[in-house]
Amino acid sequence: MSITPDVKTALVKDYATKEGDTGSPEVQVAILTTRISNLTEHFKTHKKDVHSRRGLLKMVSQRRKLLDYVRGKDEARYRALIERLGIRR
Repeated sequence: MSITPDVKTALVKDYATKEGDTGSPEVQVAILTTRISNLTEHFKTHKKDVHSRRGLLKMVSQRRKLLDYVRGKDEARYRALIERLGIRR
């Protein structure tokens, strides 16, 4: 359900806005999106896993807050990010 350090490093490298960037909203949203998609696949086979579902809802909420922050700062940056990640909205 969680992501491996190799995948996380690749996401940081792909979405970083500058060298050594690990905490920008783009990187955080990319990591959360990967974790959310992994959990979504998990729930296809484990429908009654309520405890993990709560964690999923918290991650979705956190991603929404980060996306709202990016949208408030720079609309073009927001649109580019959701287009790149394939998130609808």
